[in-house]
Amino acid sequence: MRYWRVLASFVLAMILLLFPLSAEAASSSSITRSAGDEVARKDFSGQSLIGAEFTNADLENANFSDADLRGGVFNGTVLEGVNLHGVDFSNGIAYLAKFKNANLSDAVLTDAMMLRSTFDNVDITGTDFTNAVLDGPQVKKLCTKASGVNSKTGVDTRESLGCK
Repeated sequence: MRYWRVLASFVLAMILLLFPLSAEAASSSSITRSAGDEVARKDFSGQSLIGAEFTNADLENANFSDADLRGGVFNGTVLEGVNLHGVDFSNGIAYLAKFKNANLSDAVLTDAMMLRSTFDNVDITGTDFTNAVLDGPQVKKLCTKASGVNSKTGVDTRESLGCK
């Protein structure tokens, strides 16, 4: 059953990449950050950033702890040393994002599309990955350190990743 969900999610991701939504569908209230923006080392903690887009941005050491990033987008973004503790990134997209030395503890990443993203030396204690789509090698890497239960959803990190 999980195989079919992953396959369906992959097909949906490919359709969205090949046939992007028109600009009319975008919300004018979204926060969009591009590579030229000065967003590194910024404090976004506790903020409502629903649908925020960070594209080709260097977010090194930024603080997003306890932020509401539901439906947010991190495309081609460097997330080295970023604090995402307790963040709600459900239904978010992180494509080609580089999570390195990042704190993802107690985060909610349910239904997130995180294809081609890398996770190096990240803290995922209590993170909920339920129905998140990640590359197989990254899941295996994360399973070696997965532990804890998410305080908001009550879901075990290992179970949400499908670790054996």
